[in-house]
Amino acid sequence: MIRRYTTQPISRDTLQQLLEAAVRAPSPHNRQPWRFAVVTGDSRRRLAQAMGDQLRLDLAADGVPAEAIERDAGRSYLRITSAPASILASLSLRDMDRYPDERRNAAERWMAGQAVAAAAQNLLLRATELGLGACWMCAPLFCGVAVSQVLALPEDWEPQALITLGYPADEGRDRERVPLGDVVMWAGDAAS
Repeated sequence: MIRRYTTQPISRDTLQQLLEAAVRAPSPHNRQPWRFAVVTGDSRRRLAQAMGDQLRLDLAADGVPAEAIERDAGRSYLRITSAPASILASLSLRDMDRYPDERRNAAERWMAGQAVAAAAQNLLLRATELGLGACWMCAPLFCGVAVSQVLALPEDWEPQALITLGYPADEGRDRERVPLGDVVMWAGDAAS
C-alpha cells in the first residue's frame, strides 16, 4: 500500500486504462453496478475538507480528544490532497433486480457491493502494472452525503471507496497478514 506520492501528474490516458480494467470485473446479472468519479485538481481539496469535517463531527461525538481528532483529520486531508488523482468508486442499485421480500433485496445489495469491490481491485491491479501506487480508503462509507454533495454525484450513486493514486514517493510498507491457517478451511477432496 502506497500513501505518499510524487507530484508527477497522471495522464488522462492512464486514468482511462485504470477505469477500463475496473469495468471488466464480474457483476451480478451483468448489471455492472459500479460508478466512478475521477477526482483531480481543486476537487481533491474540497473533497478532503468535507470528509474531514464529517470525521471531526463523528470523532467529537465519540468523545475523542480534540488533538487526536485534528491528527486524524489532518492525516486524511494529506492523503487525499497529496495524491495527483483519486477515483471514487460508487454503487448504483438503479439497474439491479428488485424483489417483494427483504431477504433477496439484501442479497442483491450485497452482490452489487461485491461487484464494486471487484472493480476496485481490478483498478488497483492495473495501477500496479502501470507503475502507480494506490491506497484504498473506505472513509466515503462514513461520509457519503458529504462526498455526494461536494462531487455533485447523481442521486443513485452511493460512495463506497476512494482510491488515491500517484507515482510512489517511497516503497510503502507491507501490512502484516493473518496466517492462512487462521482464515482457510479445507472442505471435500481438497482437504487431503
